[in-house]
Amino acid sequence: MPPKLFKKQGKYPMTVSVHNPDQYMASLRQIIAQGRKRIGLLVGAGAPAGIFPPGSDKPLIPAVAGLTNMVMEVLKPDYGKTLDSVRAELDTPNIETILSRVRSLAGVIGKTKVHDLDGEGYKQLSEAICEQIGAIVNRPLHEGPSPYTEFVTWISGTGREHPVEIFTTNYDLLFEQALERTRVPFFDGFSGASEPFFDPSSVASNDLPARWTRLWKLHGSLGWAANARGEVIRTGRADATHLVFPEHLKYDQTQKAPYAALFDRLRAFLMTPDTLLIATGFSFADAHISARIDECLAANPSASVFAFQFKPLDQEVYACDIAGRRANMSLYSPDKAMINGIAAPWMPGDMPTRDWGAIRATYWAIDEKSGAAQFQLGRFDRLARFFASSRAAQHFPPAAPVVDPVAAAVEPAPRGDGPLPAAGSTAGPA
Repeated sequence: MPPKLFKKQGKYPMTVSVHNPDQYMASLRQIIAQGRKRIGLLVGAGAPAGIFPPGSDKPLIPAVAGLTNMVMEVLKPDYGKTLDSVRAELDTPNIETILSRVRSLAGVIGKTKVHDLDGEGYKQLSEAICEQIGAIVNRPLHEGPSPYTEFVTWISGTGREHPVEIFTTNYDLLFEQALERTRVPFFDGFSGASEPFFDPSSVASNDLPARWTRLWKLHGSLGWAANARGEVIRTGRADATHLVFPEHLKYDQTQKAPYAALFDRLRAFLMTPDTLLIATGFSFADAHISARIDECLAANPSASVFAFQFKPLDQEVYACDIAGRRANMSLYSPDKAMINGIAAPWMPGDMPTRDWGAIRATYWAIDEKSGAAQFQLGRFDRLARFFASSRAAQHFPPAAPVVDPVAAAVEPAPRGDGPLPAAGSTAGPA
């Protein structure tokens, strides 16, 4: 066990909690290696932003902030004044909210001009934004190993009682490419050959075999377009007509169907008993997704969310807001964790087994910038490697007893006379 921490406040003792990463990661390895639990992935823009192709010092695809700056710079000569005015009106002026506002104006102002453009002008601006987004995010997955192929290796590496469901806000085709290269069948809600159409009933029923991975593009995707009847189809091309922040748009019913059905699928997943959603590269700043997660965790205590965050815990304000109220959501940041609503620093304990050193190195290492030992799985590439290597869990069984992180996330803390440590933590009075 790790050494206890002691602090004094005047002449009275004060208890300090720490979280032991070894206990939680040992149990998580067992869960993801066995193939029996219902597991989903929530993948945000931070995932491809943390990947650098071989020989490149630039990320594979920029995160939302970088994408916004790149699109705005390209469109500045033709639309700079209008875009500056639109951005000034938004609380969160990123490319998705800007596109939503532009499309809303295109649909309601007609021939009236707002910020120098009428409805037709905003329609053209919307198309220009999507064209630039498509040009930036349309990046092929490089050959050889990558975090995406490692996640696919984990998905296909064991027989499963339930399918893995991937929910992503990203527009790119990186997961599609990784799944196709390894010949792993997947379903994204579309059916057909000539012009694949979206089938909400298949999304809702979710009754394909468990070996079929589900891939749900919550904000749309490259290759989605509207046909002559106004229905969203998958074209097979890398155009970007339907890249959206869906809740902000006033689509007719046929165009709204994919997004409504996919958000309903996220809710249905979290409302299913004994589910685990792993979040990576996702800041929880997307209010529409975060609100659904919050609601479902409150309604279904047997569901759990493990959020692996890139920034220090104090900077993950949106994720902390939910985890501070929902005991079944746990945050894992480089410096601290929030488990059972208790934020505390990491402190590794004694090795669970004599062979544990190599396993610990997959999630605990010296940070290159700070020089301090930190939890590493907030990085998408490290998390993917941790999942891919989990099949070796049978060679390194953790010493019993081990805290089940899912059970610990919902187990009520014991009562006592003073502050108590979270499960998997140590504490002691001075």
